[in-house]
Amino acid sequence: MAAYITDLIVVALLIIGITAFMGDITNGLGNRLFGGKHRSEYVDQNARFQTGWKAVGGKKK
Repeated sequence: MAAYITDLIVVALLIIGITAFMGDITNGLGNRLFGGKHRSEYVDQNARFQTGWKAVGGKKK
């Protein structure tokens, strides 16, 4: 009975884990396969917005 419960927990964790990362995996594959020249559009736009901002929080070592 303990082996059945262990197997059930392992399978449940695998199903939940695969389901949780399925969106990220397909999004990454879609960007790589179909992104073309617009692949880093949002990263570039974010970098343009943040130019000149002050660094906030934490200490620099």
